[in-house]
Amino acid sequence: MTEPQISVVVPVHNERDNIAPLVGEITAALRGRLPFEIVYVDDHSADDSLAVLRALKAGVPELRVLHHVAQSGQSAAVRTGVKAARAPWIATLDGDGQNDPADIPKLVAAREAADPQVKLFAGWRVDRQDSGSKRWASRWANRIRCRLLRDETPDTGCGIKLFEREVFLDLPYFDHMHRYLPALVQRAGWKTVSVPVAHRARTSGVSKYNNLGRALVGIRDLRGVAWLIARSHRTRVEEF
Repeated sequence: MTEPQISVVVPVHNERDNIAPLVGEITAALRGRLPFEIVYVDDHSADDSLAVLRALKAGVPELRVLHHVAQSGQSAAVRTGVKAARAPWIATLDGDGQNDPADIPKLVAAREAADPQVKLFAGWRVDRQDSGSKRWASRWANRIRCRLLRDETPDTGCGIKLFEREVFLDLPYFDHMHRYLPALVQRAGWKTVSVPVAHRARTSGVSKYNNLGRALVGIRDLRGVAWLIARSHRTRVEEF
């Protein structure tokens, strides 16, 4: 099998009705463009998401299926997928179908045109299809995060991203880290770029988050990431 140039990592928890349509869209977006693989990570779903994934494998040769034996959260699932990925670059998508896989080639094109120092291309949902309360909460969270972390990223909560695998695995890991990737990548000495992408309404399943719970966790995480940035120190290395 040809080595993939890109690994599409999709974490899922109780998304059985969204899996097959999203897999179909990923293959439609990437087949014939570049070698790829799809790495689904089932985070110990209580529904039959795992059974759906295992059945799909027979007809989708690019699909790989990993399973957490205990629920561990989205950041853990993303990291599991990235560690297992065979490609040097990773694209991530949320498993709820709200990210459009057709935007992956757009991120790849942005990478090909960018400075080599850019190691993260973050999706930016310019026309969000969420409830008013969720949009309001995200808008304020982004303003607070930008002011505190100075990551100059308008939308860190967007699930579709493209980044270099090696850079990601060199970042400090903690629960919910996937929401702070631009700041963490910049802390490591690399550049990031935000790319406008599509956003779709959820058509099946239910959201795993609520505004209050996300806000309470976010305050603690923001303080932690700010501490990491304040304590960071990079040293140039020369080899002779």
